[in-house]
Amino acid sequence: MDIRGEFTDLLVDIEAEMRSVLEERDGHSRPLYEMLAYHLGLDNTEGPRGKRMRPLLGLLAYQSLTGSYRGALPGAAAVELGHNFSLVHDDIEDADRERRHRPTLWAIWGVPLAINAGDALFALSRLALYRLLADGFSERRVLALMRVYDETCLALCEGQFLDITFEREPNVSVGGYLEMIGKKTAALVGASVQAGAILATDEPAVIEAYRRFGYDLGIAFQMADDVKGSFWTAAESGKPEAGDIRKRKKTLPLVWALEHASKTDADRLRQLYGPMRATDGALDPQVEAPMAAGDVEEVLAILERCGAREHALGEARRYRDRALAAIGELPIGEERRAELRQVVESVIAA
Repeated sequence: MDIRGEFTDLLVDIEAEMRSVLEERDGHSRPLYEMLAYHLGLDNTEGPRGKRMRPLLGLLAYQSLTGSYRGALPGAAAVELGHNFSLVHDDIEDADRERRHRPTLWAIWGVPLAINAGDALFALSRLALYRLLADGFSERRVLALMRVYDETCLALCEGQFLDITFEREPNVSVGGYLEMIGKKTAALVGASVQAGAILATDEPAVIEAYRRFGYDLGIAFQMADDVKGSFWTAAESGKPEAGDIRKRKKTLPLVWALEHASKTDADRLRQLYGPMRATDGALDPQVEAPMAAGDVEEVLAILERCGAREHALGEARRYRDRALAAIGELPIGEERRAELRQVVESVIAA
């Protein structure tokens, strides 16, 4: 399912709100905002813009409780700007030169300016939240939302720390992996849905139910993304082929294989994922050198042999089904439930 085709009006309004946030700033730093527009896909050029899943979920949550989504647009813009600050920094940390089939910011403008651009997106995301005050939301409600947002951004940084350090760990458990993706990915998806509920109701149990739905969806999303990052082609994923393997990422297929493959295969995986320091061309001399192409093929063969791909897809489906079940418990009508289900099923369809 194509989210953009199903929710065109909401997505157009999200992007208009984001443009408005950027266009408030002008003057001598205008080239900075042109960089940001490029990264966000708002530079009026052809190319993928991303699903906008997080802000869309926030608007749908708010609409499901109030009947309209428009009041929550500043919050939706904040969520998407915040998500993208993390992507700019993530591209630098992972030395990724492409995202969504286009060069990344640092690959075009260099690391210092890209870091600065990511910082600017974080600041703009918080300024976007202040726009809720002008739209009539109380200071108490906006402050509650800001606290959730700041705690979520900190969790995201903690998750990214784990993701990076896990690359150098020979053994990472499935439990450690779940903690990492819970912070790096699921926390923000959960908070995006929670934000819509915070703006719509004062009932803690309802707000928590929305957050839990989003959190489980975020887990499913990351698990499905792990499969893409290991097994999909570059044309399918928009990133380098087997990029997660080349960078020695501790994804679900890998950590599960370490625990369930034969001893010979598990030992070989640990050997292949052992440290190999980069000496030339690295952003950081401590970064691991990319895995050799022949070794990548060997890893893929081991993962297929032990069933790691199918296990990861099965776990993604299980968390997807948990998210779908959570929708059924929300105090909303069937039409609004169907909208939320559409988004869930777009994340992982089968």
